[in-house]
Amino acid sequence: MSISRRNFLKASALTAAAAAIGVEPLHKSSVLAAAVQESVVWYKSVCRFCGVGCGVMLGVKDGKPFGIKGDKECPVNKGLLCVKGFYLHRMITAKNRLLHPLVRKNGKLEKASWDEAMDLVASRFKEILEKDGPNALAYYGSGQAQTEETYLAQRLFKGYIGTNNADGNPRLCMASAVGGYTTSFGADEPIGTYKDIEHCNLFLIIGSNTAEAHPVIFDLLVQRKKDSPSCKIIFIDPRKTPTNRIVDLHLQVKPGYDLAIMHAIARQLIKDGYTDEQFIKDSVNFSNGKDPITYDDYKAFLEKYTPEYAAEQADINPADIVKAARMFGESPTAMTMWCMGVNQRVAGVFLNNLIHNIHLLTGKLGKPGCDSFSLTGQPNACGGVREAGGLCHILPGHRLVANEQHRKVVAEIWKTSPDKIQPTPGKHTVAMFGAAAKGEIKGMYILCTNPAQSLPNLNKYIPGMKDTFLVVAESFYPTETSKIADVVLPVAFWGEKEGVYGCTERRSQHLAKALNPSGESRWDGDVIVDLAKRMGYGKGFEHFKGPEDVWSEYQKTTAGTDMDLSGATYDRLKKVRGLTWPVPDTSHPGTWHRFTEGDPYFPKDKAGNRRMYFYAKPDGKAVIFARPDKGPEEPVSAEYPVVLTTGRILEQWHTMTMTGQIPELVRANPVPYAELNPDDAKLWGIKNRDKVKIITRRGLLTVKAKVIDRTRKGTIFIPWHWPESLTNILTIDAVDPGSFEPEYKVAACQVAKA
Repeated sequence: MSISRRNFLKASALTAAAAAIGVEPLHKSSVLAAAVQESVVWYKSVCRFCGVGCGVMLGVKDGKPFGIKGDKECPVNKGLLCVKGFYLHRMITAKNRLLHPLVRKNGKLEKASWDEAMDLVASRFKEILEKDGPNALAYYGSGQAQTEETYLAQRLFKGYIGTNNADGNPRLCMASAVGGYTTSFGADEPIGTYKDIEHCNLFLIIGSNTAEAHPVIFDLLVQRKKDSPSCKIIFIDPRKTPTNRIVDLHLQVKPGYDLAIMHAIARQLIKDGYTDEQFIKDSVNFSNGKDPITYDDYKAFLEKYTPEYAAEQADINPADIVKAARMFGESPTAMTMWCMGVNQRVAGVFLNNLIHNIHLLTGKLGKPGCDSFSLTGQPNACGGVREAGGLCHILPGHRLVANEQHRKVVAEIWKTSPDKIQPTPGKHTVAMFGAAAKGEIKGMYILCTNPAQSLPNLNKYIPGMKDTFLVVAESFYPTETSKIADVVLPVAFWGEKEGVYGCTERRSQHLAKALNPSGESRWDGDVIVDLAKRMGYGKGFEHFKGPEDVWSEYQKTTAGTDMDLSGATYDRLKKVRGLTWPVPDTSHPGTWHRFTEGDPYFPKDKAGNRRMYFYAKPDGKAVIFARPDKGPEEPVSAEYPVVLTTGRILEQWHTMTMTGQIPELVRANPVPYAELNPDDAKLWGIKNRDKVKIITRRGLLTVKAKVIDRTRKGTIFIPWHWPESLTNILTIDAVDPGSFEPEYKVAACQVAKA
């Protein structure tokens, strides 16, 4: 039976409401009652999808997944689940689960034993290492892997093989947020937590379709508006989306031209007297990105960015910019939230800085209801990758490979020589796959991700992946990446293994093992330790008997850092619903706001009368940046006159490896499509459901037209989920020079009826 998306969304809302109170929808209530009577065992866990970090309870009966419900004790979601989370337990036994190793023989992937597969991987990696050196090998990880898994992979590749060519897919989504936080505040990740939502009266959402990408956060915003009728929401985005249902002011900007908007808001805040001059004096420096400047220099820089200038750049009404600035300035509290629409840009770091600027100007940081709060795309992009050292330039505990002291500290914990860890960053994601295309990287281990679908400008990189000795550790088969792999290793899925996820608000949460791994699949950590032993590094890994051993060692790498997890022991994490770092000892409850009183590392002796002291900066002061209003790398032209932007939808997750197995989710949007503005569709002679050709300088895609009043005129939107229709053959691989994150969000294209 097919249903409309409108009815599907209604059903999803009912599902979420039912999950919030710990029951199934009406048509399944009798099943839940039977489950209670038959003593289903419920295990505490964390959702496998976006970075919100929703607590879930996984029900198990007779050794099999039975059901799922929101964890009412978890402070993140308080029992709420989105529609994807509600079906998570069914993915454990999906038909596409990979149950045994595969090895390519005579051009085909064939079933193999673990010993055969692992001996092949170890021997080929050792051969490449001996012949071509460590930098001919690479590891590519994921924000979906557990912290323990990512930590072990970094330990092996950076600390023993000796290459910093160890990056991950958060490079494609959150690297610009990292760059913004570290340059503005000195340290990565938000200052506040979700608790601030309960105290906030003005939300600025920019580049985030929160309703579909982070549904539980959206629900928290809905609840806040209900609780506080004076609460307002400003939305800056090129599309009208379901998020618009709660928006008070929408600036529907031209894609790629919103930096001028943020400068104009900053200018207006200063002009109208909404700045916190004492906070600026105490806690802020100014910079043009190269050299220090004065506050007066910054004001002079902003004079260019009148509402009229910014409005012309972004093609909106200048009065709306003034209104947005005054709404932000007048509200006693303010939170800005953003996601891929900000980060996936060649000026993503700059735009992150400009968001932080308006909070620093007004002092709306470090107190209840105030924060510049990046939303995260994957469940462990923060904990596993940003915190555990899963990018090519970092080490665990927010340390840098370029810092000699940092290398020494980590090497001692890793029981390896500091000289083994290279002092220069390895290749970031786009450069890594570019090096594979050139034959410079000859062997690659890919864990829990699908770059043959998710990389930008795919046609450029897939041939190199085919030529590389490619090892894929994955729970599902086939994916676009495993199809071209030389070895595919079956690994345990969510619910079949124990570990920790770290979510958007700096919260580390424990995931219980509720089930035995399916088929011959094994925990990723066991596989990495096995590989280390077969490559001759056994002495450095023999003490790891399970994930708790890994976590305990990882804790040591965080001790004394801004993200101290010393007090987040496994015993403690198993009992509580997560801890927000820094949490320096087992008696510490976790930290709400960083850099202010209540943060265990807030230096009262240095801070004096300052309300905030940014201790990751040498003088304790954050930085307001005068950044250029850089536009997109590929603006429209006479030949390619339409803007292409890409993104996600409510029902699907990334490359549909998991959600594509759930008929109820697939039915909502069964085929790939492109959203066209009705005026454009009429001009182009295209009707709803017509086939259309989308052409960029990199490729051509034919999909169904969805004529709907969401995108701006002159802009189309394509979700990127469907493996049978690879959206990323169209996208550009130009990267932000500060974060090396690609510009998925803006490309120039042609559109024509197929």
